[in-house]
Amino acid sequence: MLVRVLRLLSLLQQRREWAGAELAARLEVSTRTVRSDVERLRELGYQVDATTGPGGGYRLASGTALPPLVLDDDEAVAVAVGLRAAAAGSVAGIEDASLRALTKLERTLPKRLRPRVDALRSATVSAAGGGPAVDLDTLTRIAAAAHGHERLRFSYAAHTGEASVRDVEPHTLVYTGRRWYLLAWDGDRRDWRTFRADRITPLPPDGPVRRFLPREPPGGDAAAHVLRGVTAAPFRYRVRIRFAAPAVVIAERSTPTSGRITPLGDDACELATGTDSLYDLMTYIGKFEVPFTVLDPPELRDFLRALAGRYLDAAGS
Repeated sequence: MLVRVLRLLSLLQQRREWAGAELAARLEVSTRTVRSDVERLRELGYQVDATTGPGGGYRLASGTALPPLVLDDDEAVAVAVGLRAAAAGSVAGIEDASLRALTKLERTLPKRLRPRVDALRSATVSAAGGGPAVDLDTLTRIAAAAHGHERLRFSYAAHTGEASVRDVEPHTLVYTGRRWYLLAWDGDRRDWRTFRADRITPLPPDGPVRRFLPREPPGGDAAAHVLRGVTAAPFRYRVRIRFAAPAVVIAERSTPTSGRITPLGDDACELATGTDSLYDLMTYIGKFEVPFTVLDPPELRDFLRALAGRYLDAAGS
């Protein structure tokens, strides 16, 4: 009976709604037995809604407490790997909770799945990270406001250190592998704005909760818009470089946040980016091993001439 009840729970988690007759056929029991098993799930803490009539059926709903979860093999492996990544991630305060959840999961993980989890752990390494950690409560409050279409009021510290109070319509949280960003519509500025989540300090609303109708993100792609904004963020130098290689080659040798790549035919492309250190940028670009021409700024051309002179002197006659 217990096995059948767990099978019923697994089916209810796979689809939004099931007809009683469908469940009975899947479990090879009567509809009366299905009703009985549904009651057992309710006793275990699962909220199962039922509707009557010709189109009636059962649906698993959210309850007031978190009941036990039933995962298949692939889901269990995915959760285990995801928890390991979260334990070393960029969200402050989530590490301990991730480790506790991972410990609970691994204690009950079937022996047949342990080799798969161990193989993924030992054979993979994350190149992400290095960015500032974001407070878990801050990230949760931003996500909740975006999901509920509720205006968000917060204090924001700009890159200059200057703080301002913003009241926005939050749309999407975007993670680039280094930082978390919020894409939001800023009503005061009548435009879309991208905010670094680690610089956001949520503030209490200045009145009743205000909801909004979500807008279509610029270009229909929130992540792409944020990445474009990140590469055009305030830097000491705005840089344009033309490569003698197809755009796909440069994209493969760079990261999504390196800059905006524009194809210039089949054998050339342009990279628009920014930097505070010309030396660091040239060290990065040199690893592409592709011929290039500096279009902007003039300071970068002067820097390269001086650097080339030092290298020629170092090489000797």
